[in-house]
Amino acid sequence: MGQDRHSVAEQAELIADPQEKARREAENGVRQYNLAIEIIRQHVKDPERPFRLRLSIILKLHHEALAGIHPLAGTFRNTQVKISKSEHQPPEAFFVAEEVEALCRYVNENWQKEAVHLAAFVLWKLIWIHPFADGNGRTARIVSYLVLCLKMDSILPGLPTVPEQIAENKKPYYDALEAADAAWKSRQQIDLSQIEKLLEDMLAIQLVNAAKSAASSGR
Repeated sequence: MGQDRHSVAEQAELIADPQEKARREAENGVRQYNLAIEIIRQHVKDPERPFRLRLSIILKLHHEALAGIHPLAGTFRNTQVKISKSEHQPPEAFFVAEEVEALCRYVNENWQKEAVHLAAFVLWKLIWIHPFADGNGRTARIVSYLVLCLKMDSILPGLPTVPEQIAENKKPYYDALEAADAAWKSRQQIDLSQIEKLLEDMLAIQLVNAAKSAASSGR
């Protein structure tokens, strides 16, 4: 828990009790994941319904994560925010919608690029923008995974999923984000190599576990 980075914003949360908050976060995490899978299911193997990443999708997924926990569930932050244990300062609130639109545009206009690259871009850029008062990490990870699945045209099998693996050990994830932040800050260059390697390794673990599970069940 000590390695976690947290958003520091002005709005108060709706649940003060830590145990109750943890319980609600767990329930919301399941709902957020199920919504992502439903969105994926609507588009995979269906050329008649090509996927486009939109603000509305990101906001819906954020709402599922923060419903009943934070008053700004499903909406962008309206104040400045800081990230504890990070040198990065996210953009001011009035730039947020524009930055998220640019993120969506990059994904949609570069859909021909590799799945891991697009997923890495979403993961880094959403955290870099930090568009929400809380729940940025959870939302960035699920949107990144959604893009990964849709680019690969599959509801990816296997456990733990990529987002679960990140949540289990966040230090490599934070290190990869910081490396991308540093490249952007010093050279105005998008360098996602460390994030891409992290996602590639985690995706391999997920898919290998799926193959092992299928083999052990005789399928």
